[in-house]
Amino acid sequence: MAKREIATVKSAALCPPTLAVALLAIGLAGCTSIEKSGARNTERALAAAGFQMKFADTPALREQVKKLPQRKLAHVMRKGKLFFVYADNLDCKCIYVGTEAAYQRYQKLSLEENIAADESMSEMDWNAWGAWGPWY
Repeated sequence: MAKREIATVKSAALCPPTLAVALLAIGLAGCTSIEKSGARNTERALAAAGFQMKFADTPALREQVKKLPQRKLAHVMRKGKLFFVYADNLDCKCIYVGTEAAYQRYQKLSLEENIAADESMSEMDWNAWGAWGPWY
């Protein structure tokens, strides 16, 4: 009887719906990993530009962070001054707050990163991939 149970388990493991669910779970895990990586890169750039990180370390602050657009820069007027805020309630449970000058530095850093990425792509030897490039 033990052999019959093992055979049933093996056939269920190869069942297309089970396989589809497993592949979907792996795909979603990969997307989450990429999203977290992107958020970390953004947060590093914000810190490098002069944004100050503040933890939402009380229930009241966590509620305020939840109300902000998540992982997007937003501008806020506070006491007549313009501030830029980046909220991350998903990982660090924090906000990054910067002045207009910090925001300008962040924009410059982002542009420099994009230019560097473009230059590294242009320096790649695409001929090494053959006549059709790496996609064929």
